[in-house]
Amino acid sequence: MFSNQALKNLIIPLFLEQLLVAFVGIADVFVIGFVSEAAVSGVSLVNSFNTIFLYLFIALASGGAVVISQYIGKKDYDKAGETGSQLLLFSLIFSFLVEIGILLYNEQLMRLIFGRVEKEVMDACVTYLRISAYSYPALAMYNAGTAMYRSFGKTDTTLYISLVSNIINIIGNIIGVFVLHAGVPGVAYPSLIARVFSALAITVLCFSMHNPIYYTKAWIFKWNKELQRRILGIAVPNGIESGVFQLVKVALSSVAALFGTYQIAANGVAQSIWNMSALVCVTMGPVYITVIGQCMGAENTQQAEYYFKKLTKVTLLFALLWNGLIFALTPFVMHFYALSPETKELVILLVLVHNIFNTISFPLADPLGKGLRAAGDVKFTTVVSLFTSIGVRLIFAVLFGIYLDLGVMGIAYAMCLDWTIRGIIFWLRFKSGVWKHFKVIE
Repeated sequence: MFSNQALKNLIIPLFLEQLLVAFVGIADVFVIGFVSEAAVSGVSLVNSFNTIFLYLFIALASGGAVVISQYIGKKDYDKAGETGSQLLLFSLIFSFLVEIGILLYNEQLMRLIFGRVEKEVMDACVTYLRISAYSYPALAMYNAGTAMYRSFGKTDTTLYISLVSNIINIIGNIIGVFVLHAGVPGVAYPSLIARVFSALAITVLCFSMHNPIYYTKAWIFKWNKELQRRILGIAVPNGIESGVFQLVKVALSSVAALFGTYQIAANGVAQSIWNMSALVCVTMGPVYITVIGQCMGAENTQQAEYYFKKLTKVTLLFALLWNGLIFALTPFVMHFYALSPETKELVILLVLVHNIFNTISFPLADPLGKGLRAAGDVKFTTVVSLFTSIGVRLIFAVLFGIYLDLGVMGIAYAMCLDWTIRGIIFWLRFKSGVWKHFKVIE
């Protein structure tokens, strides 16, 4: 169903797009690093909180992408387009509700989660979160649109949108910090503008009737209970998993806040580099969804099994090369940060540990799991992910970080243990063949 060239055309633009998307957050942390460690700490803490909602929007879009891909595999393009339109409708409703809640209770949330941080760090947190909240509907719209485009393999379009978006963000950051001397708002507003641009651009393109599937007003403004049930049947477990996973990360950020400003700053910078290191697996997740979803929609489980194995080999090799490159560049990148030598050394160690396990464990823990979900094996993967996130990552992070006094390194070790256990379970699930018997569409 997918030639090697077709897979390259799907993977390479998607990877480059994810690379550009990652620069939005990295540019914020990098530029704000020229202001103060308190500002870096505040932006990085809020980025970890914002990621909760970003991943909820991604989980919702992924649920829609599975259904869309299966309808495409079945050659039912009208139903695929209607599913995409329904995905946009629900995404907007959900994101506006989240935005209102954050705008009403942003300071209370920050004080509840990060209440023990220094006053300067807390002020940066509140400011960055208030501005970020305005971008939530844009993020939801963008993810809904890209889910549809990726489902029919048009990944180069989203790449071009990300390119322009990043140019907007980087230029805005430079002006905001170095020209206007606006501090935290100087990096927050450019991100908002860049995200609004991306959302509007992809939404306009999704209405084009030149696409194999497209939005229509009739489908957007008419609630289809059956399609919403199918989308949410995958999206809700994904969302619960992503929400709990990100809440665990926020809880661990709160734990990290106990270890002092230099460790908070090191953890924040390291996480921005981790986001870059994880791009291979972030890229391959949607590839699994598109390829496995279309195979299962066509009821060709033999082809699905073949592509499971092929995509896993590609992911492992690609992850090895990419993570090695990122770690090799990390000491050089540290020269550009206005951080203490102690903080820089800790960043390098955190990146080393992360990248080793991001190569050998995360490909099985994340992209392979998305492939199982694309086949309809949603409940099992959700339960396993919840167990490892809470029962492994959270518990062992507290044990390693606080009781064994390993600080943020202990949190990193717990994260790697989570990936390893989850990856082993998902690989055994794939080998069992149980996933072949699930149905997403009729």
